[in-house]
Amino acid sequence: MTPATVLVVDDSATKRYLLVSWLTRAGFTVIEAETGTSALTVLAESGADIDLVVLDVKLPDMSGFEVCERIKTDPVHGVLPVIHVSAHAVDVVDRTQGLNRGADAYLVEPIEPDELIATSQAVLRYYRARQRAETLAARMLKLAETTLAINSAPTLAGLLQAAADGAFQVFGGPTVVVAETAEGEGLAATASAGATAAVRPWTVEHQELAVGSTVRTEEPSAWSLVDWADREQVAVASARLRSDRTPVYVAVPASSQSPGNPVLRQLSQAVAAAVEAQRSFDEEHRIAVTLQRSLLQSRLPDLPGLELAVRYEPAGAQTEVGGDFYELTMLDGRLLVAIGDVAGHSLHAATVMAEVRHAVRAYAVEGHPPGAVLELVNRFMRTVLPAESATLCLLTLKPDTGHVRLASAGHLPPLLHVAGSGANFLAPRGPLLGINAPRPPDLEFILPPGGTLVLYTDGLIERRNSDIDVGLTALAECAADVEPSLDAFCQRLLVRLAGEAEQADDIAVVALRRSATAE
Repeated sequence: MTPATVLVVDDSATKRYLLVSWLTRAGFTVIEAETGTSALTVLAESGADIDLVVLDVKLPDMSGFEVCERIKTDPVHGVLPVIHVSAHAVDVVDRTQGLNRGADAYLVEPIEPDELIATSQAVLRYYRARQRAETLAARMLKLAETTLAINSAPTLAGLLQAAADGAFQVFGGPTVVVAETAEGEGLAATASAGATAAVRPWTVEHQELAVGSTVRTEEPSAWSLVDWADREQVAVASARLRSDRTPVYVAVPASSQSPGNPVLRQLSQAVAAAVEAQRSFDEEHRIAVTLQRSLLQSRLPDLPGLELAVRYEPAGAQTEVGGDFYELTMLDGRLLVAIGDVAGHSLHAATVMAEVRHAVRAYAVEGHPPGAVLELVNRFMRTVLPAESATLCLLTLKPDTGHVRLASAGHLPPLLHVAGSGANFLAPRGPLLGINAPRPPDLEFILPPGGTLVLYTDGLIERRNSDIDVGLTALAECAADVEPSLDAFCQRLLVRLAGEAEQADDIAVVALRRSATAE
């Protein structure tokens, strides 16, 4: 038997002495009480250390039946096993009442020592088996909640912290969870009572482990990120899903584990599966963003009398790449400026973006004005990409005169800033690309010396929880003043308008300004 502590409650000193002697010789630790009141006081003060109550039915202050009933209805000690013993209440009615009011066994005197010991051991076996089952059920419920939390985490750091917090809730002690990023950098998340949760760089010495999960016991010094209890060993679960991946580790107090470590194993496997999915997504997202950036213009033309600036920011790590693009190219003495957005967020959207951008450049090289270019690109899309749609704003600018010819295909209105007049939106009209509809004439105007024109995609101003007019108003207010440096101006727009922790859409911004000395 596992060592156990027994509370013996009997007002007879002689009988209490016998019960204590028999139980002590059998290896039990025994605590004594003479009355029901003192027994309940002992339970209130040290109930967590008591495993079994041996309770006389006839007590001077209250009956053993009442004491048992109060123990069994207590929210803390209600699962504590109770054995009634009696020399007086020995008939069937008494035994029935005792069992009906909560006792787990009923012994009548004269009691044989072996009978008392065997009954105590049997009751404790049942009690501990029930306790293990209830603990396992509670842990499995918390494990399910933790698994949901780690699979809902948007980042690897958040995933590891959710795992550490969940392990702390499951096992009730300090935890450390370690995994590597897609770049091979170790991260560790910790959770413990009274300490601030944290994710920090941490390098663990990997062991040669086969695919699967293992649990081993280690010294606390190897996992010094948290404070372990004195003389506590650390149970470390390692889970590995692929031979070309490093394992993930979950370290918890060894004393919290049940035989076979079933919950710890499952938790480590759940963490490993979530980390693998996160690594794969991060790798795919990085490849897609790299491809998308390679399709965008890397160098701007250098034009006397004009200052140009662009900004492109991909969506957050948990969002698929989009189809935002821009183009600035000199053609026959005119600056061609285009900004557009292909519908959708995926690698496919990025490839469609590349096709549309190349089509715009090809038709513009032929010498068509902006409106005609949009007509031709629209025909191209409806023929080659009939299931796709896109918005596009296209203009040509003569650097020497500032003459602008602009056409729009359902894109957001450009913003024109002129000193003394503030920032105002232009109002070009036109159906988006992919729709067979008539297109209005091009918008023509003069960009004055010192004037700044801003083109952008919807990621700069659109938010899920607000109307687009709110974003347009915020953009106009933010662009009321333009810095001497257009790069600084574009950067401020990004910080002020899209400075969220995790942006949901790509952002492209193009700004161009005529020199204030231009004639």
